[in-house]
Amino acid sequence: MKSIVFVLLLWVHAVSFAHCPNPVACEIKYVDQAFQKTKLTGEDFEKAKAMRDQGEKLYKDGDEDQALKLLKETKKFLLEGVAKN
Repeated sequence: MKSIVFVLLLWVHAVSFAHCPNPVACEIKYVDQAFQKTKLTGEDFEKAKAMRDQGEKLYKDGDEDQALKLLKETKKFLLEGVAKN
């Protein structure tokens, strides 16, 4: 019985810290969350939105490396907007 509980605890731990199977999809999710936190407005907000949309387009077109790079830049840009204010 103890071994079953131990195995279940290990499994729960492994699942809870598992990496996202699709890094681009996860990055899109993180960018969308950053939009909710940012204080950017106007042109900066529209620039970030365009960057996010371009990242998703690159991903759909099969260029995952460029999409991931652009989405990370977008997230950083949005989160800098949080830090500014």
